[in-house]
Amino acid sequence: MDKIPLTKSGQDALNAELKTLKSVERPAIIRAIAEAREHGDLSENAEYHSAKEKQSFIEGRIKEIEGILALADVIDTSKMSGNIKFGARVTLVDEDTDEEKTYQIVGEPEANLENGKLNIKSPLARALIGKDEGDSVEVRTPGGEKSYEILKIVYS
Repeated sequence: MDKIPLTKSGQDALNAELKTLKSVERPAIIRAIAEAREHGDLSENAEYHSAKEKQSFIEGRIKEIEGILALADVIDTSKMSGNIKFGARVTLVDEDTDEEKTYQIVGEPEANLENGKLNIKSPLARALIGKDEGDSVEVRTPGGEKSYEILKIVYS
């Protein structure tokens, strides 16, 4: 199996989610299932079926997180510097609209564009790797070609 790159904050977030799922969510759903069973006929008990479905989701997510953490290659970005690599926080300006955006290049489990976390496997991240402040990059997007200028690179 391939290692999964994670930042330290990504690892911490997954550990926190796992702890919540195991210590809060799992016991709560077990109680909900037991309570629904007390209502009698399980074949027509919507509360029971809903609780079992939620239990299935929780158990699946626990297994998923444990799998990611088992394969995690945690990279300490605080000791990094220089051109763009995994973990860099990059400020870009769209050369067409002059809109500034800041992204941190992270592993797939951490990626979340709304929070500025850019998947390292994305076309934009792949175009940025190895570049420096002041460089321009061309990225092919579903909406056509986009050009960005790199304003700032920060590692934290």
